[in-house]
Amino acid sequence: MHAPKEAVERARQLRETITKYRTLQHEKDETPISPEALDSLKYELALLEEKYPELITPDSPTQVVAGAPLPFLKKVRHSVEQWSFNDAFSEDDIRAFDARIRKTLGEAPTYDLELKIDGLKIVVTYEKGKLKTAATRGDGLIGEDVTHNVRTVASVPATLLRPVDLVAEGEVYLTRSGFKRLNEQRASQGESLFANPRNAAAGSIRQLDPKIAAARPLGVFIYDLAQTSEAFPSTQSEELQYLAELGFPVNREHAHAKSLDEVFAYWKKWQSSARDAVDYQIDGIVLKVESRKAAELLGYTGKAPRFGVAYKFPPEQVETVLEDITLQVGRTGKLTPVAHLRPVAVAGTVVARATLHNEDFIKEKDIRVGDTVILQKAGDIIPEIFAVIKEMRPKGAKAWTFPTHSPLCGGDGAIERVPGEAAHRCKVSGSFEQQARKLIHFAGKSALDIDGMGKETVRLLMEHDLISDFDDIFDLTKDELLELPSFEEKKAENLMQAVKAVRKVPLDRLLVGLGIPHVGEENARLLAVHYHTLGKLRVASAEKLSGVEGVGPIIGEAVAAWFADSANGALLERLTKHLTITKVEGVGSGPLIGQSVVVTGTLPTLSREEAEEKVRAAGGRAASSVSSKTSFVVAGENPGSKLEKAESLGISVLSEAEFLKKLSR
Repeated sequence: MHAPKEAVERARQLRETITKYRTLQHEKDETPISPEALDSLKYELALLEEKYPELITPDSPTQVVAGAPLPFLKKVRHSVEQWSFNDAFSEDDIRAFDARIRKTLGEAPTYDLELKIDGLKIVVTYEKGKLKTAATRGDGLIGEDVTHNVRTVASVPATLLRPVDLVAEGEVYLTRSGFKRLNEQRASQGESLFANPRNAAAGSIRQLDPKIAAARPLGVFIYDLAQTSEAFPSTQSEELQYLAELGFPVNREHAHAKSLDEVFAYWKKWQSSARDAVDYQIDGIVLKVESRKAAELLGYTGKAPRFGVAYKFPPEQVETVLEDITLQVGRTGKLTPVAHLRPVAVAGTVVARATLHNEDFIKEKDIRVGDTVILQKAGDIIPEIFAVIKEMRPKGAKAWTFPTHSPLCGGDGAIERVPGEAAHRCKVSGSFEQQARKLIHFAGKSALDIDGMGKETVRLLMEHDLISDFDDIFDLTKDELLELPSFEEKKAENLMQAVKAVRKVPLDRLLVGLGIPHVGEENARLLAVHYHTLGKLRVASAEKLSGVEGVGPIIGEAVAAWFADSANGALLERLTKHLTITKVEGVGSGPLIGQSVVVTGTLPTLSREEAEEKVRAAGGRAASSVSSKTSFVVAGENPGSKLEKAESLGISVLSEAEFLKKLSR
């Protein structure tokens, strides 16, 4: 499958943007975007290249190790080429990694699980037990000589407990408590603050003056043995024990896993409050195949080992694409712009929307439809857009302006800006309740029939800015629902399943749900049967619509006017991306051909919708009101005025049992 033009362009933008930000991070210790957002960009590129392998280039960030050496530091050529682990961000990623391992080995592996320290990788070389060099990873082949700085770190042994020749790898980190003190000190001296402990550690080690490193609370964990003049340990855990016996600082917080359930349990333990108990920054765990023999068999890709992977914690910042900007209306008539996003996981929840607050917020950040944006979780149900990656802006993207009218507002739809504020509101009051009624109708039994989305649920979702128009329902995520009061796991799962079930909808039910004036269930069915598809119906003229048997000029003109409205057209474009619309068959053949039947009241076993469907299947027409043309009425409990009118006109009234008997003839 060849990559489409859009994918080729997206991959190019990702490669250039990632390379730019990686260069700033690794060569200048600068972070214009967070490491998590950078990881998110790299992950998207990796997925694109996996789907379209022809997009892979030799210089792709997925194929090369980042970190060219700084010019003012002495260069060191590594005796063992250095690698970086590929990243995983979900249980599915880990399952895919495990499946590849099993396929190659022909058996289930045991994994060594270690904490992923967020610091600067170093490579230490010892001759006869004495520290010879300490170098950064660099580009994997050549690193920077930082021996003068690493010697100042108290936990790095100058002399090992045995006179062994070896090369080992580890991570220099700045303690969390030390990072806080360091930034407080820099703030008091009017200096710029470090963005994170990783940058602070890197900035400490990659200096000419060792006094800077000596003055900072740096630590080291050694976690891999690359070469040794002694017998090589046969497993990863034995390797860690061997390093500890030589006097290296080794992180004792590691475990073994014989199943993925154990992997996920370890990850969840450290992803939660457990990581607050240690005085160093961790951003995930690392899985390594325990057996060294198996690891050697698995080998390496162009830049990463196949025997291990970094399983990252949920990021606080991620990148995604802003696909549209719409409005939501609140109880007071205040209108809030909302970003519709390509769904993405941030801080453990999947979101497809983000609040844009107001017009000034959008202008200040210069947010445009089509932009690649960075989302930030700030404790709210819906995260906000933190920044725009303008290097990836599509050509022709236009600045967004607040509309002057919206169908959310009722009346003529007029919008006004609140004097002295950044907020906009509907000029007509009561627009929240008006929109709530539309959504309740859309989700109701006569339309899409979304089980569990009744009046209270619709209003709750609107009050928490999760839905404001029909298409928002299909962007809901389980994670968002679980943030709401009264929504436990089962209830949230049930509603998500109910929404999923109605993604395939008959054309007539969709037409009923849209709330087109004068279009009830029977008229919707007549139009659906006549035109078959939404596309054909949308372009039909008022004259053509009026000519459909049973429709007439009033309904025809109302339908044509509704579809001609540009706001309704935009809504349909968004909505139909989520739906599969099925054709509606014409009336069946049977004992009710040519008859008009009205169903009213509560029947003993059938719902009104089921009874009406039986009428149609038997060749009849299910009408919504009683008239002289009505053939008979099917009445249950509490039939209301329809029964009274039928009796006044002398029209036959049948019970459910009599109705079913009539159908069986």
